[in-house]
Amino acid sequence: MARATVAVLFGGRSSEHGVSCVTASGVLGAIDRDRWDVVAVGIARDGQWTLASDDPDDWKIRGGELPSVVGGGTTVVLPPRAGEPMWRVERPGGSLEDLAPIDVVFPLLHGPWGEDGTVQGALDLLDIRYVGAGVLASALGMDKAFAKVAFAAEGLPVARAVAVSSLGDLVVRADEVAALGLPVFVKPARAGSSQGVTRVASRDELEAAVATAMKHDPKVLIEEAITGREIECAVLETSDGPKASPPGEIVTGGDHDFYDYEAKYFDEASVTLSCPADVTDDVRATVQEYALRAFRAIGAEGIARVDTFVRPDGSVVVNEINTMPGFTPFSMYPRMWQEAGIDYPALVESLLRAALERPAGLR
Repeated sequence: MARATVAVLFGGRSSEHGVSCVTASGVLGAIDRDRWDVVAVGIARDGQWTLASDDPDDWKIRGGELPSVVGGGTTVVLPPRAGEPMWRVERPGGSLEDLAPIDVVFPLLHGPWGEDGTVQGALDLLDIRYVGAGVLASALGMDKAFAKVAFAAEGLPVARAVAVSSLGDLVVRADEVAALGLPVFVKPARAGSSQGVTRVASRDELEAAVATAMKHDPKVLIEEAITGREIECAVLETSDGPKASPPGEIVTGGDHDFYDYEAKYFDEASVTLSCPADVTDDVRATVQEYALRAFRAIGAEGIARVDTFVRPDGSVVVNEINTMPGFTPFSMYPRMWQEAGIDYPALVESLLRAALERPAGLR
């Protein structure tokens, strides 16, 4: 295969900045440097695009702290017009110099200003190829309320929910919220990594939970609690169409009522990630079918992880879709494909090659 250059894009302005950096560590370590030239581009918390280290070790969790992109040095400058591959670097003194002609971008951004279609739109404007979903699918996948609408239109079962945009809205829609029963989960509508999510067991806790979620997103989803097991399924687009992996299961213990942010990144001892999930053949087939239907419902491309709940009676409820799931070697997405016989480096290679073959620009 011809040697190409990939820009690995990570960090970003969202509250998932550090998680994105950890994901980049995994991908940077998996890319075959004999096949690819790699340019690491970090986005600082203030939005500055900067030339970053391409050493995977520089982006690992250390001492219980997530890594972070520090701006203020070089600024990476995108091409001035569509079809021009050369990216540039602006040095602190203001001088511009060529960086590299970029063939494809791997946008490892989680949350708003990255996973939600904004970066995808910027790349589309310049006819730059990239891994993953386009603008619309990214935006739908990011917004849990609108994703539910798309899933329901596809005929997929979803949990009942009410979206609110202010504490006043919470009062106006009190009867709708009450109809959900208790407990409920209160979550930012457009965030991930379980940040800002609260399990609410009493009406007295509801307002504070909404206020907590609004620290991450002004739009908040109040969702009925589904009793069941958390079963996930990875979807990978291939030349033969999207394929679903063997499902995996997340089991939390310790002090965690659900798979929250602390459990995901700082308390591995309390979390069991089981793959393949111990479910019946019928449940496995349903989870895989629903994952593929959810993928198609929002028009996703390349990569996604679909999260479901499996009730005690074996029925399946679609929870959400992640168009750029956590992608460290230990994340559930690559682990599920490992079970299907596709190891981590091969998965990264497949995604990059597929992105290169996709037409650039509007999708």
